[in-house]
Amino acid sequence: MSRIAALFRSFRIVKEHVGTDHFGNKYFFIPEQKTWTGRSVRQRRMIEAANPKEFEYLEGNIPCEWDAWIRGRRKTPPTVEELLQNERYRAEVKLRVEEAEQRDLALQSQEYEDGLVARPAQTLIKGHASATHYGQVQEGEEPVSTANTFQPGAWTPGGNTPKK
Repeated sequence: MSRIAALFRSFRIVKEHVGTDHFGNKYFFIPEQKTWTGRSVRQRRMIEAANPKEFEYLEGNIPCEWDAWIRGRRKTPPTVEELLQNERYRAEVKLRVEEAEQRDLALQSQEYEDGLVARPAQTLIKGHASATHYGQVQEGEEPVSTANTFQPGAWTPGGNTPKK
């Protein structure tokens, strides 16, 4: 039986399990090797997703450290300690960003109260597609014409009627 198993092992491509992330994705390294037919297979890095269905994939399901390893931007796969350290750093940065936004809002409201900065003006938007009068022709004193229907002398300024 071991001869048959060894024969089957020689037919398949060997892949080496490198690691697993906290989402459950498994990462593999396939070294450069030759198949039983003599074909050379170059080295590759691959992932077996925890959710193999494409519609279940969400952006961010692959940590950036593993993504860098898969794309060859780093030579060694990330360690668990490195992943945890980077996760803590990202959480600290998020807290700092929230604090900076709160300080900025407080400073902005103080500047509005002191009169140093004018509040944004509210403008009335005319001709917006959601307005009830959008697209309706409004009668006016200005000439309205296209090149196809223009008649010389058909328009007179100020609503005067043409002389006949």
